[in-house]
Amino acid sequence: MKIVNGIKKKFLSKRAAALATSGLMLFSVAPVDAATVSLNLDETIQRAFENNRTIKQSVADRESAAWNLSTARRRTNPTLSWETSAQKVGGAYYHNQGYNRAFNNSAAVGIPIYMGGQLKSGRASARYALNNADLELENTLQSVKLQATAQYFQVLQYRNLIEVREEAVRTLQEHLNNVNAQFRVGTVAKSDVLASQVELANEQQALITTQNNYDVAVATLSNYIGLPADTILRPADTLTYNKYNLTLGGCTSYALENRADIAAADYAVKQAEEAKKSAKAGYRPTVNASATKGITGKSEFKDDITDQWTAGISATWNIFDGGITSSQVHAADAAIARAKETAAQVREQVQLDVQSYFLQLRAAEKNIATTQTSVALAEEDYKIAQVRYAAGVGTNLDVMDASRKLTEAKTNYFSALYSYNTAKASLDRYMGIPVGIDVTRYVAAEQDGKTADKAREDAAIVESAGEKPKVGDIAPVVTIDLENSSPLPSETVEQELTR
Repeated sequence: MKIVNGIKKKFLSKRAAALATSGLMLFSVAPVDAATVSLNLDETIQRAFENNRTIKQSVADRESAAWNLSTARRRTNPTLSWETSAQKVGGAYYHNQGYNRAFNNSAAVGIPIYMGGQLKSGRASARYALNNADLELENTLQSVKLQATAQYFQVLQYRNLIEVREEAVRTLQEHLNNVNAQFRVGTVAKSDVLASQVELANEQQALITTQNNYDVAVATLSNYIGLPADTILRPADTLTYNKYNLTLGGCTSYALENRADIAAADYAVKQAEEAKKSAKAGYRPTVNASATKGITGKSEFKDDITDQWTAGISATWNIFDGGITSSQVHAADAAIARAKETAAQVREQVQLDVQSYFLQLRAAEKNIATTQTSVALAEEDYKIAQVRYAAGVGTNLDVMDASRKLTEAKTNYFSALYSYNTAKASLDRYMGIPVGIDVTRYVAAEQDGKTADKAREDAAIVESAGEKPKVGDIAPVVTIDLENSSPLPSETVEQELTR
C-alpha cells in the first residue's frame, strides 16, 4: 500500500499540474485551426480530449445511464391517468331507452407499494450501471491519451528517420561526387561509379518511403485530434530518454488498485447480482394502492349522471407461473458467473499488460545505451573507410558498407528511443494513471453512499473533471481543403533540414 500511495502521489501531482496549466475541458469542442499547426505533446493530448469522438460516445453512454437511473427511481412515484370516452348509440334497444349518446370520464391514481423487491433492485442496478459508465469514461480518456501520445511519438520518430535518410543521401551524394572525380582522372573503375549510383538511388528510395510514412503519420494524428487530415503539424518536442525508476511489483500493485476497467468489472458483477434479486421478485406478491373517480351519463337525461369513486389496495401473487421465474433466476445466476469470470480475466490481463510494457521499457532502455555506442563506432568506421578509399588502400564497397551500417545504427538508436517512450506511455496507461478522476477515491465515495455526481466531484483531479459530463451538439465532419496547394508535411521537414 505504501508503494502504491507513493506512485499515486507522484503521478497525480504531475498530472494535476499539467492539466491545470493546459486548462483541461474534457467535453468541449475546439475550433479547427489553420493548415499549419504547432503542437507539443500536452497540447496534442488536450486536443484529443476536446475533439475525439470516442470520448463523446462515452459521455453519451454516461448520460444515458444517468437517465436510466432516473427512470428506475421514478418507478416508485404515484401515477395519474385520465380516461374519457363519448359514444353515439343507436338501434332498437337504445331507441326504447330514449337516448342516443353516452359519455364516461374517469381518473385513476396508482402507487406501487411492494413489487417483491424489483423496484429496489432496479434502482441499485441502474446506479451501478451509472458507476460503470463513469469508470468506462475514465478508461476511454486514458486510452485516448495513450493513442494520441503514441501517434505523436510516431510523427517524431518518422521525422527523426527523415533526418537520418537525408543525411545518408547527402553523404552518398558527396561520395559519388568523389568517385566521379577519381574516375575522370582514371584512378577508379567505372564499376565504382555504377555501384555508388545504385547505392544512392536505393537510399533516395528509402527516403521517399520514410517521407510517405511521415505524411501518413501526420494525417492519422490530425484525424485523431480533430484536425483536417491535410494539416501540416509542427511537433514542438523531441524524443528524449528520462529514466523510469519504478519497479515491476510497484507498478502491478498500483494497477490492481487503480485500473478503471477493474472497478468497472466489479460494478458489472454487482449489476448482475441485482438482476438476480429482480428476477426473484417473481416468487413474491406485488401490492399496489389505487384510487379512481368516474362520471358516466346519458346526454338526454340530466338526472341520469353517475358519480362514483373507489380506493383500496390490491395484491397479486403468481403461485405458479409455469417455471418462468425459476428460469429467469437460473439465467441470472449464469450472468453473475460470467461477470465474475470477466472481472477475474480483467485482473489477469492487467497484470500481463503491466509486465509486458514494463519489460518492453527495460529492453528499450538497454537498447538506447547500446545503440548510442553503435552510432559512435559506426561514425568512426565510416570516416576510416572514406580516408582509406581516398588514399587508394580501401574499396568502394567498404565505404558503402560503412555508410549502410551508420544509417542502420542511427535508425536503431531512434527506434530504441521511440520504443522506450511509447512503452513508458503504455505502462502509464495500463497502470491506470488517472486522467479525469481518481478511481480509488471514486469507489470509496460511492461505497459511502454518495451519488455518482458527488463521487465524481470527490474523485476529480482538477475541478473541471468533477463536473457532470453532458452531451453536446454533434460536431460537423472535419474535411480537408480540396483547393489546398500547400506542400506535404514531409516536404516542410525537408526544407527545414536543408536550411
